[in-house]
Amino acid sequence: MPAIANITVKKNDDTTDIVWTAVQPSSGDGTPATWKSQTVGTASAHQPEFRLSGRDANKGNSRLMRGTFRYPQIATNSTTGVTSVVGVANATVEFEFPKSMPTSDLNEAVSQCFNLTDAALIKDCFKQGYSAT
Repeated sequence: MPAIANITVKKNDDTTDIVWTAVQPSSGDGTPATWKSQTVGTASAHQPEFRLSGRDANKGNSRLMRGTFRYPQIATNSTTGVTSVVGVANATVEFEFPKSMPTSDLNEAVSQCFNLTDAALIKDCFKQGYSAT
C-alpha cells in the first residue's frame, strides 16, 4: 500500500500550487488517512481537509474506497476580531471494485474515472451547481 506523503495540486487559477500536508496516516482498514491545506486560516477548524479510507465490502468480495473533502468558509467578525467557520463545502466520493478484477482493468477504470472528474466540463458543472445540458 502507498505511503502517505504531501500532495501538491493546482488552485482554481490552474497556475498556483497548493500543498496538502499529510497529517495522519491510516492506522489500518477502515481508518482514514488525513491531509490538510495548512496555508488557510489560523486554526485547524479553518483548514480544508481530505480523508481517504479503504475497507472490504460486498461480503469480502470487493474493496470500497471512500474519500471525504471539507472546505470551510471563514469570516472575521469586525467587532470582536474572532474568525470562525460560517459555511462548509463538503464532498464524498466512493469507488468500489471487485477483488477479482484484473489489475490492468482496475488501473484503467481508476484513471478514466478520476480523469473525468478532472475534466474542465465536469469541474464547470460542479462550479455552476448543474449538470451539463
